[in-house]
Amino acid sequence: MTATLLRTAAELHARARTGRRAVVMTMGALHEGHATLIRAARKIAGPDGEVVVTVFVNPLQFGAGEDLDRYPRTLDADVELAGRSGADAVFAPSVDEVYPGGEPQVRISAGPMGERLEGAARPGHFDGMLTVVAKLLHLTRPDVALYGQKDAQQLALIRRMVRDLNFGIEIVGVPTVREEDGLALSSRNRYLSPAERRTALALSQALFAGRDRHAAQEALRARAREVPATRARAEALSAIGESRAAADAHAVATTAGGPAAIRAAARLVLDEAARLDPPLTLDYLALVDPSDFTDIGDDFTGEAVLAVAARVGATRLIDNIPLTFGNLGAAS
Repeated sequence: MTATLLRTAAELHARARTGRRAVVMTMGALHEGHATLIRAARKIAGPDGEVVVTVFVNPLQFGAGEDLDRYPRTLDADVELAGRSGADAVFAPSVDEVYPGGEPQVRISAGPMGERLEGAARPGHFDGMLTVVAKLLHLTRPDVALYGQKDAQQLALIRRMVRDLNFGIEIVGVPTVREEDGLALSSRNRYLSPAERRTALALSQALFAGRDRHAAQEALRARAREVPATRARAEALSAIGESRAAADAHAVATTAGGPAAIRAAARLVLDEAARLDPPLTLDYLALVDPSDFTDIGDDFTGEAVLAVAARVGATRLIDNIPLTFGNLGAAS
């Protein structure tokens, strides 16, 4: 299908609406990760609904010295990919359309969560991001909006804003799309030279190492829960050597595991990448509670996020994977 290119909110508002409107917000330079979001939106909207893709490079979320001017702009290709993936319209407003009269005097504050991790590395970024998301939600008036889980902190903040400020819009997170070698798809990947791309693989490799360590810990914890509860049963099992195995599993699961071991497994990969040519320069590696992006403790249960950000050459990349702590094991 062919997507209609719209430049103004008036054009968008003039479109007839017969079903649910699903919106996918992007900064352009669309790739297969965006296509996955659009296809998910098409499925949610259904044949009678409408899928709108926004393309807007938001100046408010770029700090001094960041790549606003360098950020790729490929609108013709974006419209083609959006239509091919199931979008009905591409809303690509100008800066003046989104911010008439200049930068807004009233903005959304991301609060304490917006000062952690990405917020600490890029001060003011999340305030600018939430401000434009709020603006675009008002301009596009969707029933549901979809965002990629690769930007996990952004997704968490949007969910919090929509809930705290009663936007009345459903927010859907879509899993990260990766290349065959594991590198998370990003519009900034096109900046990487072949050598830099090889180094950049350390981000996903570190996350996978942490995930594998977590899976091993969860398996050991499951084994530890099978430790015999009675002396008689323990003595009986001792005859076939199972008590020692259970004790070993319990010891490893309780003393050599936890969040610190997961971070250590991931950090080992990143430390090795720091010695490559070109090297990887780590911004942060964190294992956090996605409700507020604070570090999790040893007794944490539920969903967590293992997140990493690093620079390779002049390009800054982020990635993350979800992990589940508790009886359910690890999420991949």
